[in-house]
Amino acid sequence: MGLDDFQHNFLTGNLENLVKWARRNSMWPATFGLACCAIEMMATGAAHYDLSRFGMEIFRASPRQADLMIVAGRVSQKMAPVLRQIYDQMAEPKWVLSMGVCASTGGMFNNYAIVQGVDQVVPVDVYAPGCPPGPETLIHAILTLHELVRTGEITRRRDATGAGAGVQAEPLTFAIGADR
Repeated sequence: MGLDDFQHNFLTGNLENLVKWARRNSMWPATFGLACCAIEMMATGAAHYDLSRFGMEIFRASPRQADLMIVAGRVSQKMAPVLRQIYDQMAEPKWVLSMGVCASTGGMFNNYAIVQGVDQVVPVDVYAPGCPPGPETLIHAILTLHELVRTGEITRRRDATGAGAGVQAEPLTFAIGADR
């Protein structure tokens, strides 16, 4: 019995908003760093960019404790089944963020050994463009995902298509805190 089975009234309306708020503000990413994008992902979790202000200070090594998979870098054909197994072990609701052009489309590695887009293996919700995308772009992609979770749009899209939301975060060209 889910929240959809209750009559929408004052109590359940607020309960639904509370659940969305909790999901958005307590995402724990499963690290899946495969190439140079992983360096930028690590920098995002460090003190200068500080993901803890978004409730994401803990990168989980166990998929059973994570609800966000950040695929950072190119995925080889040998790694694809492992990626899928980790995704299947994650608790629901779960989200996937594709970080970098190699994870999103295979990048410059157009050959038989590299998966030409991680969306062939797992449903991707948000794409972070760049080679490699900087910490600002990753934070922007995470905030885009937070907004999709807050509005409930992401769960409606998944129910309708069975795939990820497929939203592309815009690349950022400025540094956080810098004058424009």
